[in-house]
Formats: sequence, structure tokens, C-alpha cells
Amino acid sequence: MKDIIEIRWHGRGGQGAKTAALLFAEAALATGKYVQGFPEYGPERMGAPVQSFNRLSDKPITLHCGITNPDYVVILDPTLIKTVNVIAGLSETGAIIVNTEKSAEEMKKELNCKAKVFVINASKIAKESFGKAIPNTPMMGALVKVTDFLGIEGVLEDTRKKLQKKFSHKPEIIEGNIKSIKRAFEEVKGEQ
Repeated sequence: MKDIIEIRWHGRGGQGAKTAALLFAEAALATGKYVQGFPEYGPERMGAPVQSFNRLSDKPITLHCGITNPDYVVILDPTLIKTVNVIAGLSETGAIIVNTEKSAEEMKKELNCKAKVFVINASKIAKESFGKAIPNTPMMGALVKVTDFLGIEGVLEDTRKKLQKKFSHKPEIIEGNIKSIKRAFEEVKGEQ
């Protein structure tokens, strides 16, 4: 692993990009990694474009700035591709994970980039797993698989603990989110 792995999440307000980045950071922290997880947004409303970020490392992270050259880009809403430069700063050796029904080949053409492209229908998985088309937790599962620097079991265990604090009165939400992470981990497709 390089010294610091940087991830940029693109979504719309209400899709859980901020929550996913924070849950991902907490899961990484629980495995002994050094982490940062933070959103970047202003007075946006539901549906407006938002970004969140993660940094992960085996060593202390001393950077305290935005991420301009991510190693991974996670796109929760594929309509953003037409309005936001989602691949800005991404190197040719980077990777993109898109929530879409399209194939990785179709998305690679649409994105017009040399980075690796992975796809997962996270909205469908979320709808089938916990009844809402909120793609954030399935996208976490896909990210764990693509990055291969966190173990899925540790991520599931820590995410379950965090969700139990918030949704103790709704165990079906907890189990649905855990199921969606596992399923996306298994179903993400793309270049190897």
C-alpha cells in the first residue's frame, strides 16, 4: 500500500455520501489504520451535488486539506458524470466505482478515462436489502472489494456496531445495510 490512500465520494444530498465516508473511516480506524473522513459542502439542499473524502494510511496522517488527486473515486449518482468533473485529478492508475446498471465497458466509454472502472447497481441492492434506494452502504462494500486494503469482516462488524447505536429500534435496517454491503462486495464488476 502506498503511504496514503485517498478516496473521493460523489453523490447528491440525501444519498449518504457523507455517512458512507464516515462509516468507512470508522471501520478503517477499527482495523488499526490511521484515517480521515470529511465532507465538503455548503448550503446545498437535498439532491444537490456533494463530495466527501477519506484518507487511509498505516502511518499518522499529517495532511489537513482537501483531496485533489484521489486514488479512488466513488460515484453514488451516475447523473453527476454529466454535470461534475468526477474524474478530476484521478491518475491513470486510479479506479472509479459507479452505481449504475451499465457495464464497466459502457461506463469507461462514458467517463472517457484510462483509470480502471468498476460498476455495481447499488441502488437496486439497497432497495432489495432494506427498502430504500440509498446507495451508500452498498458502495462501501464495492469499495472494500476494489481497494482490497480492508477486510470485509472487519468492515461489517464495525458498521454493524455503528448502525446499532443509531437504529437499535429498527433491526431490519441494520441487517438490511449489512446484507447490502456483503452483496455489493460480491457483485461489483470491472477491470482487474
